[in-house]
Amino acid sequence: MDRRTLLKSSGAILGGLTLSGLINRAQAATPANAAVISFPTEKNPLLLNFNENSLGMSAQAKQAVVDCLPTAFRYPDAARAELIEQIAAHFGLKSENITLGNGSSETIQAAVQAIVLQAQQQQKKVQVIVPDPTFNYAELYAKPLGAEIVKVPLNAKLEFDLATMQAKAAGFAGKSIVYLCNPNNPTATITPAATMDSWIKSAPADTFFIVDEAYAEFVNDPAFKSAIGLVQSGQKNLIVTRTFSKIFALAGLRIGYGIAAPEVIAQVENFVSLDNTNTAGAVAALASLKDKTFVAMSRKSIDLSRQIVTSMLDELNLEYVPSQANFIFHKVNGDVKTYQDRMKQQNIYVGREFPPAVGWNRLTLGTPQEMQVFVSVLKSFSAKGWV
Repeated sequence: MDRRTLLKSSGAILGGLTLSGLINRAQAATPANAAVISFPTEKNPLLLNFNENSLGMSAQAKQAVVDCLPTAFRYPDAARAELIEQIAAHFGLKSENITLGNGSSETIQAAVQAIVLQAQQQQKKVQVIVPDPTFNYAELYAKPLGAEIVKVPLNAKLEFDLATMQAKAAGFAGKSIVYLCNPNNPTATITPAATMDSWIKSAPADTFFIVDEAYAEFVNDPAFKSAIGLVQSGQKNLIVTRTFSKIFALAGLRIGYGIAAPEVIAQVENFVSLDNTNTAGAVAALASLKDKTFVAMSRKSIDLSRQIVTSMLDELNLEYVPSQANFIFHKVNGDVKTYQDRMKQQNIYVGREFPPAVGWNRLTLGTPQEMQVFVSVLKSFSAKGWV
């Protein structure tokens, strides 16, 4: 499809969406400093494959980075300490409840290593229980340490089978690390607090939970409740990981953190790099925490992008999972790799397949304008029988 045909079809498609006034709302929802994409090219493709925030960081965060450059030859200890204090204050906790990571992935890695070491010191076997599919870093970090990986398939609704996961933990003679990504990646589904909290509260001492809340700030469903509340109430068998990569759009600056009881943080800190935070990332994260307007704008932009995409998926009768994150898990009628390759020919990068959920594709939600371009291409694919 050439550029002229795409732009013409885009207007026709958007005019037919069931949601009235989406174009005007899309324009109104985009910050002035956001990148505008009219048509993807080979040099400037549309990247909808890594769950990044296409709005880019807030103007205040950008300015904070610029302002810190004259003193960036100094070590970042002061900025790092202030960030820990501000995160703790944000959640009504103490600095002892916080660990910083090079992205939340480092925190996940450190937590896995800490519990595996504890199991080794107690001469106990250790297993890592994960839903399947889910974000796979916990299992990747655990494998080289000799931990057994236990994968529990999602249920028919593509939600966690907590009953089976709980049975796997209960039947194991050793330590169990349970990884729960909430909302889950790649499905964008949540696990209601009422279900998850009861297991964490009643779990035996040899069961430890890593609750990954990378996408928590995007959730609209009132059934969701952050596991940080369990830490606030004194629960000691979990760590909650979060990141500045998603709603705050600082993916390239690598700032994540963990929240847990002080005893847990002390264990995890043994495996965290002493110099894992750079000055630019720290000051950008501090500015982002204070920029409530940007967070609200980021949520509004994703909500609108989600509406644009789901309206088209409904029109094309393509099945999808209701999303509580900045991506959508949707069905493709045909081979997902072929679909990816065809999108790439249009300079659009979409996510991969996540076995055992065969036939499903994870689509990152970019800006509303970007999703207008995407749905026009998707409809053209449908007309050709490609999706």
